[in-house]
Amino acid sequence: MAAYAGAGRARFDEGKEQEMTAARLSQARAVRFDRYGGREVLYVADIEMPSPGPGEVVVEVRAAGINPGEAGIRVGAMHEMFPATFPSGEGSDLAGVVTAVGADVTEFSVGDEVLGFSFRRSSHATHTAVPVDQLIRKPPQLRWEVAGALYVVGATAYAAVRAVAPQPGETVAVSAAAGGVGSLVVQLLVLRKSRVLGIAGPGNADWLRAHNVIPIAYGDGLADRLREAAPDGIDAFIDLFGPDYVQLAVDLGVQPQRIDTIISFQKAGEVGAKTEGSVDASTREVLNEMTDLIVSGAIDFEIAATYPLDRVADAFEELEKRHTRGKIVLLPNNSE
Repeated sequence: MAAYAGAGRARFDEGKEQEMTAARLSQARAVRFDRYGGREVLYVADIEMPSPGPGEVVVEVRAAGINPGEAGIRVGAMHEMFPATFPSGEGSDLAGVVTAVGADVTEFSVGDEVLGFSFRRSSHATHTAVPVDQLIRKPPQLRWEVAGALYVVGATAYAAVRAVAPQPGETVAVSAAAGGVGSLVVQLLVLRKSRVLGIAGPGNADWLRAHNVIPIAYGDGLADRLREAAPDGIDAFIDLFGPDYVQLAVDLGVQPQRIDTIISFQKAGEVGAKTEGSVDASTREVLNEMTDLIVSGAIDFEIAATYPLDRVADAFEELEKRHTRGKIVLLPNNSE
């Protein structure tokens, strides 16, 4: 009788475990916020496992970069341009493994490793559905955290450099030159044989010099330091920090059509500067080109820190200090 009871208990426990496993497989986890606010509004919720629609695949997210624009959306600073619908998810960058494919999808299969982007604010999650035209295959030699953080900064840097049309031998100044976007911008400019003035803090001077960039310390007297470094003038200016730099570029005699800012939209409108960024280069062709440059070693891509999904607020705290060189990345399917 005891043996029978024990066997029954074992079957019950096995059945319960199978039920729990099935429940886990039917759920995903995702970052959410229900109102505009600081990092305290962020939380991780259990959500229904995404299913692929036409032309989509579901990706188990191995890595997802975080970006200043996401913080701006969350606090409401970008409400006019990018309003949030609550509860809101977040995240654009992603890399992971395909776990399900839509009925009409032929270019990816379950198990494929991919990287790309989401326009649905959905990549800060364990799983997300993504249109196939926003994904490329991940090269096996590309680390997950690099692949998952490439889209926003890569597309932004590509668009900003293209906007100012640098020519060999021209002098181009870049603000926030050692940040996530800036570190790619200056390297792309060097590849185009520009003479690059990288505006950054003194702690980044050695990194800039090592990448053939002339370091220029920000702060009081910046205009004089730029004039001294470029006595024949500055041909183009890429602003990655704020409106004061757009005005500085104008004051230094840079033509408005050779100034691009990814952040100072109002100031750009006032002076006639460009505002080309990630949206202008959100294509698989650009993503493939940037990926090839990293895999080949033509440009460096640094990862500053990684965090599990549950520590998303800590990740944004580090980002918002604005002194990080390289990318901060969430690892949604990892835990500490």
